[in-house]
Amino acid sequence: MEKKKTGFGTKQITTTAILLAICIISQVFKNLSIFITGPIINTCIVLAVLLVGLPCGLILSVITPVTAYFIAASPVMNAVPLIIPFIMLGNCVLAVAVSLLLKKSIGENGRKFINPKNILLSVICALAKGLFMGLTISLWLLPTFIPAESPLRGKMPVFQTTFSLYQFLTACIGFVYVFLILLALRGKGND
Repeated sequence: MEKKKTGFGTKQITTTAILLAICIISQVFKNLSIFITGPIINTCIVLAVLLVGLPCGLILSVITPVTAYFIAASPVMNAVPLIIPFIMLGNCVLAVAVSLLLKKSIGENGRKFINPKNILLSVICALAKGLFMGLTISLWLLPTFIPAESPLRGKMPVFQTTFSLYQFLTACIGFVYVFLILLALRGKGND
């Protein structure tokens, strides 16, 4: 009987490093549109979980908000640095949801992993991230820590949409990319 290797080895390190590099490159475009960087970051987190495991997805979940801050910090990140741990947690919610709800189902279905069940589970994973960030960042953190006299207060509706609805949408777009990438990786044809 062959024992399954569960350690953190070369494959995990290499895959995580490549996905992190893709995330960092995408963050250069962060100030152009959340719909460029957001889906790429979400894609990389989900791919990390699906291809090499939850620890790698969690590593990306924690590192990417820090690199985003150093590469292209938004005004709201500068005004409320406490937002960074909550973005990390939102990313972790996505990674854990994928690990719990989607990983086994995608792995079991071979090339036929694009099915209604997996699409629904992907939407649920994206919704979990969007709801977590909406409740913690949009409804609590930003209203609490952006001073009333701050010019950023006038942009509160934009920030609240960015850290709730847009998180859900960019995660959904990320899942479309994940399915396309997995389809390419697994090749064409039927099982």
